[in-house]
This record gives sequence, C-alpha cells and structure tokens, in this order.
Amino acid sequence: MAVSAEYKAFVVEQLELLGPVRIRNIFGGAGVYFDDLMFGLIAGETLFFKVDDRNQPDFEAEGLGPFIYEPPSGKAIAMSYYELPERLYDDPQELGEWARRSLDAALAAKAAKPIKRKRPVSGNKTQRAAQKKTARSTI
Repeated sequence: MAVSAEYKAFVVEQLELLGPVRIRNIFGGAGVYFDDLMFGLIAGETLFFKVDDRNQPDFEAEGLGPFIYEPPSGKAIAMSYYELPERLYDDPQELGEWARRSLDAALAAKAAKPIKRKRPVSGNKTQRAAQKKTARSTI
C-alpha cells in the first residue's frame, strides 16, 4: 500500500488552493496535513478526506464509502476518512471546498478530544534507582 512520490506530488499540487499542505508517510500509506492537522489519508493511489456528520452525506451522495483498515487481527475497522470523488480532480475550486470542509471536520475532532495532562516527573530513572538503593541501605 506504499504511496508513490509522484502521487504525493500530485495531491499537493491539487490542494495548493488550500495553502501549505504536507504529506507524511504513516503505516504504509500517507497522511495529508495542513499545519500539524491531518485531514486526509492516502492509501495506495487513492485520496481520502476526513469526514464528520456535516460532510459525510456529501461523500455518500457520490456513492463513496470509508477507508477500511484491516489489522492483522482480521477485524475490519471503518475509519472516518472517505474516498474523494474522482470528478473533483477536474474542478480545483470545488476540490478546495471539499478540502476545507474536511479540514473543518479534523479541527472539530481535535477540539472534541480531551486534553492530555502530563504527569509531573519525579526525577529520572537513575535518580529513582539511587533513592531506592539509599532507602534499602538504611533499613
């Protein structure tokens, strides 16, 4: 499912109206990013955009479905990325609109996630090991 350099360049070119888009390799495919936000997925030579309740009906109206991830366990998982209609490659304006709606879906999904708080670090492993050793020697 590797993505060719040519297809990555094609996707970046297609999305240039959106702004600075980057492609990063992930899990044998590639992620499509605006800033540090992933709003697209490339599997093989197919582009998928992030969906939510607002833009998913647009994809379904085109007869398109989600990216299906099949892990080694064999249990298929439908992801929240839908295949992009091929007709959009011929219409940069409309492609840009679909990309912006997918970017909005990615922003909404990120905002809905709880903020992860870092636990305070009580020292590195070497310090903790030394503290344990000291504690054992005083017993």
